[in-house]
Parts: sequence; structure tokens; C-alpha cells
Amino acid sequence: MLLLGRYRDDFRRVLVGAALWFSGALGLFHLIMGGAALAGNGELVQRTGGAIGSLIAFPLQRLLGFWGAFVVVSLMTALGVMVVVRASIRDVILAAGEFSGFAARSLRASWAGMWSVGPERRTAANSGASDKPRWQVDRRPAKPPQRRSVNSPQRRPKVERRPTKAERRPPRPGSDQTPPPAGTASPPGEVVRLPQRPKPPSKRPTATAGVAESPPPSPPPPAEIGNGYQLPPVALLQRGGNEGQSRRMLEETARQLEDTLRHHDVNAKLTNIVPGPTVTRYEIELAPGVKVSRVTNLSGDIAYALATPDVRLLAPIPGRSAIGVEVPNRVRRLVTLGDVLASSEASRMKHPLVVGLGEDISGKPVLLNLAELPHVLIAGATGAGKSSCINSIVTSLLVRTDPEDVRLIMVDPKRVELGQYNGVPHLMTRVITKPKKALEALQWAVAEMDRRYDLLAEAGVRDIVSYRQKLRGGTLQADRFDRFPFLVVLIDELNDLMMVAGRDVESAIVRIAQMARAVGIHLVIATQRPSVNVITGVIKANVPSRLAFSVASQTDSRVIIDTVGAEKLVGMGDMLVVTAREPRAVRVQGAWVSEEEVSVVVDWVKTQKKAEYRRIYEEVAVERRASAEQEDDEDADLVRRATELVVRSQLGSTSMLQRKLRVGFARAGRIMDILEQRGIVGPSEGSKAREVLVTIEELQTPAGLPI
Repeated sequence: MLLLGRYRDDFRRVLVGAALWFSGALGLFHLIMGGAALAGNGELVQRTGGAIGSLIAFPLQRLLGFWGAFVVVSLMTALGVMVVVRASIRDVILAAGEFSGFAARSLRASWAGMWSVGPERRTAANSGASDKPRWQVDRRPAKPPQRRSVNSPQRRPKVERRPTKAERRPPRPGSDQTPPPAGTASPPGEVVRLPQRPKPPSKRPTATAGVAESPPPSPPPPAEIGNGYQLPPVALLQRGGNEGQSRRMLEETARQLEDTLRHHDVNAKLTNIVPGPTVTRYEIELAPGVKVSRVTNLSGDIAYALATPDVRLLAPIPGRSAIGVEVPNRVRRLVTLGDVLASSEASRMKHPLVVGLGEDISGKPVLLNLAELPHVLIAGATGAGKSSCINSIVTSLLVRTDPEDVRLIMVDPKRVELGQYNGVPHLMTRVITKPKKALEALQWAVAEMDRRYDLLAEAGVRDIVSYRQKLRGGTLQADRFDRFPFLVVLIDELNDLMMVAGRDVESAIVRIAQMARAVGIHLVIATQRPSVNVITGVIKANVPSRLAFSVASQTDSRVIIDTVGAEKLVGMGDMLVVTAREPRAVRVQGAWVSEEEVSVVVDWVKTQKKAEYRRIYEEVAVERRASAEQEDDEDADLVRRATELVVRSQLGSTSMLQRKLRVGFARAGRIMDILEQRGIVGPSEGSKAREVLVTIEELQTPAGLPI
């Protein structure tokens, strides 16, 4: 079994090791049986290890004595075994420490189980209710003994992995500490077997699941805002564990990688190993004169040798003369949003638009400032982690910001992803599920952008930061200048909007992306269809920051980030991040936040402040009607008759207006455009009739427009 998976070039090493082991064993046997000399004792030597054993043991015994010869022959035997199994001295020491630690813990547990008596069983034993001896009653103590870790950083019994009562207990009121989740006590180097797909924290009996079932009084936030609004504590979010690959597994993969390069005559050496939550990067330096293409062309061969679906080659690593080979981990570590927001990096970044994204390949937390992006496009295949990424962004904003600083507009055509955020005070309006309403919300954002630019121009400043500083300084009149918050527009599925009103949606998105950065309006757009029909060239030119999740082909990867690489991602939150400041793709494992955690955070912010929605649809309708009346050069009576015809027949047809009103095609088309500006009909859909947006009942209202 030890020889399986070895190459034929290792036969020489196995042969030498086996010879050392066999010779040492014969010498050890001959030494124990008396150590007779070979001359004159042929039959005795034959029965006690043979000539080989005598030639090895007898000279050593004469030279070093019995115990000296015993130590030398034993070391020779052990060396042969180490050569055969390809183990180092460090591995032997670690294995010995592991065995001794396991034996010590087993003896300690057996001793405690034999002599310690639980309170319930002690009462039963003293009252005579049990006839069993004391050592039989105490087999299973009522409270497990507390076990300390030993010096060896190796495997522990499975009972250590189970969540204790303290881990399942919710945080006490007024306490800033949260119980550690199950599985966080695994020492570095331990081989922890996890399922292939990490389960959500809600499935585990951890602190978060307990909070979701019956939310306890949460600990006070680290800081309070002057208006009385208290931010949700980070303790509401689940913390991940420290499970990962063992050092022995990493070194074995490194040896296989070096053997693969050697077999293909590539003169290179392995210089560094960077383990991450999802993949491990092995850094290789080439010898002088070796081309980089010699390694990049071996992508398939390396994946075959390492028995992994695919590897990603980074040639070269930015800022270094090395090639990175990213290999998926056999044991993946779950990265939670609580780990990212509780990090020191998150505490140092005070901007309200800083959101937690995940961890990079070296395990460092990654946070993004939406104000610096300034707009981001999220794309990838179905189930790759886009919705989880949006949940992490929204939850980060809820945990870190005040509703007076950041407001949100959410568009969810799928109706099931973002509905749980309804009622949050950060929302400008309820979560939008209809594409027509989403188009109106984008048009309202464009109008709000123009209004803010008018205020900035009147105040004589360039951006929202300078505007707020001037407003706090008292140099601007409070009745004329309002303190407008940052506005984040999240669209969960762009494809659905592009199918309904592609031209208008694209125009609104492009206008916001071009101009809205200075006034604090930012876009977060997600789509599961990375095609040029959805992610058009105009959108890509104005949205420089992109998050690419796992896709099916190199073509989709090029559409998203203009380069290949996304097709080699392993899914489940694994992404490539390209920003305006860092055009080179950076691999990041996205943070996971469960529905229970989101529910707890949403309940917290709802209790702090009631949601105040703006009637943005009315504002858009009134503005559209006013602009239509200003630009209307047609007869008012003719437009009124056309409105009644279209609404009562529920048919927005230009040819119908020609027949009923007895006008030409050009004039009928002009009247139809006026009706579109007033919100009576929808945009043109080719040769099809336009959709009528107003019912007969709404026509009877004073406004005459949908609200």
C-alpha cells in the first residue's frame, strides 16, 4: 500500500531502503539471539540471522558493546523504513508526538472516567439504588472532563470537534464576547475532513442557529451615533473555523509538483507555499534560460499529476519573478462575513461604503470601498455565488452604516433574493420586483443625480465629501442645501431588465456610471448571463470594477474581465476581482452569510428606526408629465382623445391612432411618443403594440397617471 502512486524512478530508492531495512532486521535478530561469530559456528549462525546478520552485528558488538550495537542496528532498520515510506526525521518526530499525545489523553480520559463520579450517579450510588461497583457506575461522567492540548499540533479525538454547551449558548446581554463556533479549536497542521460543499452555518448547532431560533438581547454596539441609532454588533454574525490542510498534505503536493516539472525537463525549484481557504498557491522560480511558456503549457499535465480537476497558472506573479500554480484544496475552509468584519482591517477603514468581500489566497480579509470602485459588475454562472456576494455587501452596509449616511435602492426581478430586506430603514423604497418600476427607479436616480449636481455647483464644491464638510462648517444655508446621503443601487439580475427595456435601461445605467460618482451614487449590478447582449460595450467602458465568478468558457470570462481565468474557478464563492486601482485579477474566496444571520441583522435595524419610503414613482410621473407638457406642440384635445382611445382599448398601436384620429403616420407616431413621456404606454418593442401602463380606473384619477 505504501508504494501505490509512486513513479518508476522511485524504485531505486525503494530498493535501497528495503536493503537497509532487511539487513538491519537480520543484524538485530542475530544480536538478540546471542551474536555468535561466523567462523566455527555455521549451524548456529544459520539459525540466528544468517551470514548477513552475523557480518553486521558481530563486529559492531565487539567494537561498541551490546547496547551500542543494538542502537546502531536499530537506527539502521528505522532508516530503511524511512527511506521506503519517504518520511523525514521531522515526520517521525511529529508522528511520535502524535502517538504519545493520543496515548496520554486516552489514559487521562480512562482514569477520569474510572474514578470521577457525577452528582446524579453519586446520589444513586450512595442511596443504594445501583448495585454496580463504583468503577462501573462512573464509565460515563455527567460532565466531560476538560482536556488540554498537548505539545504535538496533531489530530485530536472527535469529541473535541463537537460543539459544547458554551458554544450553543447565545451571547449574554451586555457582553462583547461571542462563544466560539464548533470546530475552531483545531490546531494548525491538523487534517480536518469536511464535506465537499460547506454547509451553511444555519445547519450547524452553533451560536448563530441559536440566535435565529430565539433572538436574545444582543450586546451593545462598540459605538453609538449621535442621533441615537445603534449599529448592529458584529457578534450577531457567525464566525468561521480554522480548519485547513495539514502541512504534510501541502508538502506531499509540492513534491508531486516538483516531480512533474522534473519529468518534463523543466529546470525550476519550488520557493514558497501560500495556503488559502479555497486554493493553495505554489510559487516556482525558473532557472536562467528557461522560458515561462514551458510551465504554462503544462497546465493539463500538472492537473493530471495532482489529481485535481484544473489548476490556474499565474505567470508571472505581479511584482515577483515567480510563477504561481493555484491548486484547489482538498479540504476547504469556510469564510464567513463575521470573520471579515471583525478583522483589524475592517476596524481601520471608517468609510461608510466599505463592505466585506472575503479572503484572498493568503487568508487576509478583503474589503472594498464602493466609493473608490465606483461601480461594480458581478457576473457568473448560476449557483456560483453572486447572490451570496450581494447579501454580504448589503449586510456589511447594514452593520456598518447609519440610514442617514447610506440609502439603498434594490431591484430583484426574481422576487426571492432580496425580499427579506423589506422594512429596513436604509431602503429608499420597497424592494422593486417589476422591470417597469425598476426603469422608473433608475430614471429617478438620474434626476436625483442632476439635482445633486445643481447643489454642488451652487455650493462651489467638486464632490460629496467637500459638500458635507462645508455643510458641517455652517457656510451653507440649511434651508437651501440638504445633507443628501450616499445612494447605492443594487440590481440582482440585469438580463431581465435588458429584455424588457434594454435601450432605456442601458441609457440610465450609462448616465449614472459616467457622472454619479462625485455626488455619491453608486451601482452594483449582477447578472448570470455574461454575454455581449447584456454586458454591452458601453456598460463595460463605464463600469471598470468587476467580480467574475465561475463561468463555463473562456469567452464568458473575456466578456466579464477581458481575460481568461474565470473558467478555472471552483465555484461556491470563488471569484476574480478586477478594480479600477488593481487591473490585474486577484483571486478571492467570497464571504458566506446565512439567512438566519441576515434575519437577525434586519430585525436589529428595524427596531432602531422605522423605514421611511419615498414615493419615487410619483415623482417620476409628475416630472415626466411636466416635461411632456413643456415639449408638447400637439393639440391638447387630440392628445386627450388619443389617451382615452389607448387606455380604453388597452392597445398602444400607432396604426390604430391613424385610423381613429384620421392623422398621418408621422403625427400618430409623435402622439405616441407624447403618451410614452407621460407614462401612458411603454417603450417601443419593434413591430409589436406598446404596453399600456394605465388602467381605466387610473384614468379617472386627477393625475391621470399611474402611481
